[in-house]
Amino acid sequence: MGKKTPLYDCHLQSNAKMVDFAGWDMPLHYGSQVQEHHIVRKQAGVFDVSHMTIVECIGSDAFQFLRQLVANDVNRLTPGKALYTCMLNEQGGVLDDLIIYKIDSTFYRLVVNSATRDKDLAWIKKQANAFNITITERTDLAMLAIQGPAITEKLSHLFDSQDTQAILSLKPFHFLLVKEYFIARTGYTGEDGFEIILPAIEAPSFWNKLLKAEIHPCGLGARDTLRLEAGLNLYGADMDETTTPLESNLGWTIAWEPKDRDFIGRSALEQQREKGAKQRLVGIILEGPGVLRNHQKIMANGIEVGEITSGSFSPTLNKGIALARVNADIGPVCLIDIRGKQVTAQVTKPPFVKKNIVVTVGV
Repeated sequence: MGKKTPLYDCHLQSNAKMVDFAGWDMPLHYGSQVQEHHIVRKQAGVFDVSHMTIVECIGSDAFQFLRQLVANDVNRLTPGKALYTCMLNEQGGVLDDLIIYKIDSTFYRLVVNSATRDKDLAWIKKQANAFNITITERTDLAMLAIQGPAITEKLSHLFDSQDTQAILSLKPFHFLLVKEYFIARTGYTGEDGFEIILPAIEAPSFWNKLLKAEIHPCGLGARDTLRLEAGLNLYGADMDETTTPLESNLGWTIAWEPKDRDFIGRSALEQQREKGAKQRLVGIILEGPGVLRNHQKIMANGIEVGEITSGSFSPTLNKGIALARVNADIGPVCLIDIRGKQVTAQVTKPPFVKKNIVVTVGV
């Protein structure tokens, strides 16, 4: 038996198929992964993401500590804003990707991946030794993601009119507090929506409130195909400690200025930027029928030029799609080795789908 979120019993009541995910018992789907995918693209769905690790960094040195810890620059934040970034090792490899929320000048909240919890906490605490801060994991909180184009219409069923207007006024990557609810306009699906952190003890009643508002429960399966269509990386598949942001379509998350901000991994990244990364992360769309899978080899001109890092069938495009790490000079067409047969595919720039609009722009 794995660890359970505060919503475990709620998932069973909704007939979820439960699976192990990074040591947690989590819902894969509630009957149909494909149906849940389409619901989020066209209507409104809710995901239990309480397995994610919530960490608070508090103290007079919090700002300086985070400017050193991550590749993006928390100086870009004002209270109420969030920042997506990577946490790197000295070689520029990605230890994890995370979101940092600035509550005030001495109080930041971090959300990191569940699969990397132990490694992340050990690294963060090690780096924090020289700073006047405290690092605290908040295991008393739950986290939900409500996603889809109809979410904004349904907020009035969840909050009073004044709070609803305040939530609707949030811009992407901004957040606010509504009583004990920490509400951010963020997500992992490519659709509009919110991620809500709330006391774990209140999570089941709020979950049931969401279901009564006809926000459909969705599992890990739909979450993965949605994020893949949106071109969003998955840690451990599309990047890890052996790959840098420059090789992972995440160069935009590196704040190079000011030049004197010496974040961990900067020197290695600067050397790679100067020489040019030999590999990059691209999108792949299968021209014919079939499903792309992780680790399938990519061929061009008779030689192997890369490998699929995340592959699946796209319910929106009705085609096989993937993210792949390939040689930097790959052309617009490649071949995928599928069980010994080479199948033609198009090389594209992610995302494949943006808010239910198909995007197939060439590299």
